[in-house]
Amino acid sequence: MSGSLMRNSTIPRLLRIHTITDPALATTTTTVHSILRQQHQTRRAYFDFSNFFKRSREYNELSPSSLLTSSFSSKAGTSEFSKFGFVGWYLGMVKSRPVLTKSATSSLIYIAADLSSQTMSLPSSEAYDLVRILRMAGYGFLILGPSLHFWFNFVSKIFPKRDLITTFKKIIMGQTIYGPIMTVVFFSSNACLQGENSAEIIARLKRDLLPTMINGVMYWPVCDFVTFKFTPVHLQPLVSNSFSYLWTVYMTYMASLDKAGSSS
Repeated sequence: MSGSLMRNSTIPRLLRIHTITDPALATTTTTVHSILRQQHQTRRAYFDFSNFFKRSREYNELSPSSLLTSSFSSKAGTSEFSKFGFVGWYLGMVKSRPVLTKSATSSLIYIAADLSSQTMSLPSSEAYDLVRILRMAGYGFLILGPSLHFWFNFVSKIFPKRDLITTFKKIIMGQTIYGPIMTVVFFSSNACLQGENSAEIIARLKRDLLPTMINGVMYWPVCDFVTFKFTPVHLQPLVSNSFSYLWTVYMTYMASLDKAGSSS
């Protein structure tokens, strides 16, 4: 190894000391220089590639608690955030404070979805309904976010595998248990906050629940398949919330419909 290093360092030095006059020797000298430069570039690229994997291993080995703690400290937080970015910080929050993080995520998605729904349905001259936005934000934070956390943990404990049959079992449970319950809760709580009485809430459910469930069967099984089959349990609420953006636009539209007559 030392002899190779001596040769690599001696050849360029000798070539710089002696002036080459022979054209054939000059061509050989140029070739030697080219080979040495290529070797140097190859070694440099190798070390850069090794550093990339080293940084990746550092992130994988970093515990969520240390990532969360460093994210809220001054200098350490700036260093860790610059290394791992928002995604690393969010993953640390999901593992350290799962219910709070998932609830806040659901709330933000419901706010964005309701703003999109109002933008499409309201005239351009009419202002946004801030009370309606707050209702959707409260539902996402207080009801949907925590329920998603406990539901996905519950399903993963009952069916821990990820094979095809188990995935379909999870999808069926979601369509027959969780989906109908949360749809009823959403319509009922939103109608109650709008001042509707029990008879009007029941009439709304009779009018809107079945069409919503039919549309849900056409939309959610594919989303649930991706969520249950390919996503870790602690990130399943995030993926489900991402899919629910378009669905929430539809749900907020349905919830904003005029109250149904108590006789319908």
